[in-house]
Amino acid sequence: MSGRFEGLLAAWHENRAPILGFAVCVFLSVCSIIRRRRSQLQKQTESPLSCSPALRPAGSEKSGWPSDGIEKLPKVDGVILAKEKTEDARILEIDILKAPKSRPAPKRVTGSKRGKSLQSLSSNGQEKLDLHLDVKPIVFFSSLTGSTERYVKKLVANLSTSLSKGQSSRIREPQLLDLSYIDYDDYFVTPPKSSEAGQNTAYFYLLVVPTYNIDTILNNFLAHLQETHHDFRIDTAPLSGLLGYSVFGFGDREGWPTEEKGFCSQAREVDKWMAKLTGRRRAFPLGMGDVGSDGSKRLEEWRLGVEEVLQSLVETGQLGEGAPGSGDAVESDEEDLEIENPGPTEQEGQTLALNSPRKRRKLPAPPTLDDLEDIGRKAPIPIDFTTSSASTSTSTTPTLPAMVPTTSPTYTALAKQGYTIIGSHSGVKICRWTKSALRGRGSCYKHSFYDIASHLCMETTPSLSCSNKCVFCWRHGTNPVGTTWRWQVDPPEIILNGALEGHYKKIRMMRGVPGVRAERFAEAMRVRHCALSLVGEPIFYPHINAFLALLHAKRISSFLVCNAQHPDQLAALTPVTQLYVSIDASNRDSLRTIDRPLHRDFWERFQRCLDILREKRFSQRTVFRLTLVKGFNIDDEVDGYADLVARGLPCFVEIKGVTYCGTSTSSSAGLTMQNVPFYTEVVAFVEALNTALEKRGLDYGIAAEHAHSCCVLLASKRFFVEGKWHTLIDYEKFFECLERGGEFQPEDYMGGETPEWATWGRGGFDPRDERVDRKGRPVGGGGGGTEGTCSGVVESAGSEGVGVAEG
Repeated sequence: MSGRFEGLLAAWHENRAPILGFAVCVFLSVCSIIRRRRSQLQKQTESPLSCSPALRPAGSEKSGWPSDGIEKLPKVDGVILAKEKTEDARILEIDILKAPKSRPAPKRVTGSKRGKSLQSLSSNGQEKLDLHLDVKPIVFFSSLTGSTERYVKKLVANLSTSLSKGQSSRIREPQLLDLSYIDYDDYFVTPPKSSEAGQNTAYFYLLVVPTYNIDTILNNFLAHLQETHHDFRIDTAPLSGLLGYSVFGFGDREGWPTEEKGFCSQAREVDKWMAKLTGRRRAFPLGMGDVGSDGSKRLEEWRLGVEEVLQSLVETGQLGEGAPGSGDAVESDEEDLEIENPGPTEQEGQTLALNSPRKRRKLPAPPTLDDLEDIGRKAPIPIDFTTSSASTSTSTTPTLPAMVPTTSPTYTALAKQGYTIIGSHSGVKICRWTKSALRGRGSCYKHSFYDIASHLCMETTPSLSCSNKCVFCWRHGTNPVGTTWRWQVDPPEIILNGALEGHYKKIRMMRGVPGVRAERFAEAMRVRHCALSLVGEPIFYPHINAFLALLHAKRISSFLVCNAQHPDQLAALTPVTQLYVSIDASNRDSLRTIDRPLHRDFWERFQRCLDILREKRFSQRTVFRLTLVKGFNIDDEVDGYADLVARGLPCFVEIKGVTYCGTSTSSSAGLTMQNVPFYTEVVAFVEALNTALEKRGLDYGIAAEHAHSCCVLLASKRFFVEGKWHTLIDYEKFFECLERGGEFQPEDYMGGETPEWATWGRGGFDPRDERVDRKGRPVGGGGGGTEGTCSGVVESAGSEGVGVAEG
């Protein structure tokens, strides 16, 4: 066997040269055949197809232009087919027509398309309104201080009066909507549908907006318009179904004297994006007025012009001369340059080249990508900052704006409401329960539930900005809003020191108030607890964990409330004494109605926060806070709330009736006393919820109440020890657990028994304090029963104008 192998090996060595040469020749021959075959196929592919003939000069058939043996065929799906008279071309055409169709691309969701019933073309090419349609003006506005709202209400009244005197009855009553209280998707993704059955209505948008140098709801509105325009799932002109639009802006020439320096900048932004979304259906030019001088006059001029446009619509069916959509003058401005349409396909390109009624400016070429080796030649010259002065620097770092500038109307409004603004984005304020406790007239529900004396508690927030616009917000939307942090960031040390200084300053102002007890006044000068629930979103602050560490280092307990819209920040949060999540609704639609979140994925964020809270329930005390608002989230929502509790499994569930804090200045936005539930209604809801939890096999029970706050506490049976509820907190043990490090559980710092006077059915008022009515007159005994405290509770809480988040 080995001899045969040695013979084969010797033969290979003798003949390997010719064998390898022959193999190489075969390989090259095969490659040459394949290359030749591919070249033939490529030539066939690159030759003009029978369905895409070359363009010829107009009238070539009559002038003798050579036909190249091509004859026209009927249109198929809007494409003119051509056919060569040769047999080979006929076979090629048949092969093309029989070729399998390519897979369709992902479906493109387009905006509202103009139907034939809405508009048609006149004989001169102008778009005309269907004379059987009614015109419905919708006036949108935004107002922070209420001045724009007053202007707009007068505008709508004058517009209604003037239009009602007109001869045409096809212009319907204008509708007034506040941008802070609508869902943008209902109006600015597609035009709204007629709410009245059988009514054919076309809409005309009017927008009146002020300009602020702080973040307001307008920033979120502008972001929505921009996102809608750039969303690949939506057509670039989804609002082209509107009859038209016009924008008016209020500005302040004292702060921004010219447009280049920012006069009416936000109104100009709204006008620009509306032009893109409507297909440039600007029916009347942008109006601008100075609130300090000619605002009313300019607004009246703008109104008269809008009325003329509306009358022209119903009389002639057209927007008027010069307006886009009327067939007249083509605009040549930045809107032409900035239009971003997807590149046309080959067939679409031919159609545009043949049928386009006008030419658009060529879009600027995109920036070229530099080779890595070329970047070094264009890099800035390095500067030695140890020897060069700062003045020699050629570039400046852009400075971020303050969340609440001292010159802004937000700062003025919050200061008027009793806030001390700390730095650029934080605030502190003492609540009415702190004042009440100093006078021995009772503390808030946290005293009954968790042993927190209100005069030892500081209420503050490191972020005045919020990502919700809740209908029960006790600041009526005067605080900033936003979904991302884009402001200056103050160090946590400055915020804590400023909060303590502002709190103590307000406590000192209570020295001369009649009834203040000297011993409690002295105790109040040493803060023991911090409620991070004042206003805004505390976990929005980028350094919230460092701020909490400073609080705990001073042995100040932390009670943090979040609105379940920032799951990433919630997951990264370090342990606090007690962690709250606001559960204001039991389903998606109800949450959108009552919280009016800014995030589009608000429900997914909400659910993720519940899951995070479930994970944290064994490392810290977790709480669901339910705020009941009659007419919004009480009726038929008990089972939904029970499902949420089953998902998050919090240690406690606080059910609190909303507290009336005055009617909002915003149109149709504020709550009234009709939305405030009576304590008996809160009790009935709690009992129903407790029953629903029992049906699901969840170990919860009604642990405590504070009727004066219209609040009841459901607790997990983890805190029901030896037949007694233990809802109180041992704060010294909590700090010992933190200092010891490592993992610990809520049971490790569980306090003693819940006081008898705070348990279910006892009212929850500390007998050591004195209850008084709104005029300071003593009311009944200290503890009192549930029925004896009901009426006085809602009365007293409402009369003080305290918001639901307070206390």
